[in-house]
Amino acid sequence: MKLYIKYMVSDRCKALVQNELINLGVQSEYVVVDLGIVEIHKDITDIQLEQLKENLNKAGLELLEDSKSKLIDKIKALITKMIHSSEEQPKVNYSVFISEQLGYNYNYLANIFSEVKGITIQQFIIIHKIEKAKELLFYDELSLTEIAHRLHYSSVAHLSSQFKKVTGLSPSFYKHIREKRDSVLENL
Repeated sequence: MKLYIKYMVSDRCKALVQNELINLGVQSEYVVVDLGIVEIHKDITDIQLEQLKENLNKAGLELLEDSKSKLIDKIKALITKMIHSSEEQPKVNYSVFISEQLGYNYNYLANIFSEVKGITIQQFIIIHKIEKAKELLFYDELSLTEIAHRLHYSSVAHLSSQFKKVTGLSPSFYKHIREKRDSVLENL
């Protein structure tokens, strides 16, 4: 069972939710997966769920309705599939693509997503695009120009800029580190 918690955007919020679950006696049945999400391995009672909802509200957090929870899962799955599983990225803006695929206004989706996850859909997309770029650099299949084109960056400079913001490294330095590590491993 997954629970989505609105406004849970810091480690303090995470600790608060963990304490609430301990107080309800379900500490051994849960795993906090991510900010905004709690995965409970066993079903909890309606009374426990209602008590959790009430206690979270007192702390300024909100247990999301099931329909919103499913919508966030759909957004994440669509983005992950779009970037990691598909060879061809959509030809339209991501916002238009996500809105069309899910049948909701993009602003509505963006608001729900950022309230729960603590980041915007665009930031989530950038993180996944950089992970895909790292994967492609790691396997040395494509040049940086080809990677930028495949991930729909306007230029190699734009990709490099976002790569450095997310990882702290330039793509070429990342590739150099990988190559150096590989040569050290070969010499062992």
